[in-house]
Amino acid sequence: MLVNNAGTVVDRLAADTTAVEMRHTFEVNVFGVVTVIHAMLPLLRASLAPRIVNVSSTTASLGLTSGGADFGGDAERRIAYSSSKTALNMLTVQYAHAFAKDPGLSHIKINSATPGYTATDLTGHRGTRTVEEGARVIVDLATLDSAGPTGGFFNDQGRVPW
Repeated sequence: MLVNNAGTVVDRLAADTTAVEMRHTFEVNVFGVVTVIHAMLPLLRASLAPRIVNVSSTTASLGLTSGGADFGGDAERRIAYSSSKTALNMLTVQYAHAFAKDPGLSHIKINSATPGYTATDLTGHRGTRTVEEGARVIVDLATLDSAGPTGGFFNDQGRVPW
């Protein structure tokens, strides 16, 4: 299994966030994931039950964000983070489609997971969820059986809207 848990955040209002800060965030949260997946594909290809879990964010949901969801914390100060995690979700969908079409990769399941607002270094330990609660969905997706989903976005209650 491969869990892409890379994450960096710029804590700044949208109008104050610079392109340099956006590039750095995407470098870690998106391009870092592409780099690791590419490097790990030979091992994943050889595995009998390979799983990739991309750790995303509820704030990456276009549906929830455009609907005015209250994410708690300082979500309005996370334009770089949220948009990079939205891009990560698209990577998940694109990889799932590409893997499904390739007989040598079609056994790989890849999903995005949101642990929710979890008390970690990234949130300054202000999150409302414990690390154990946040990790539950990641572990579940990393240990899916062969009938499990691929190309989806999940929290520990089920699918999250894109």
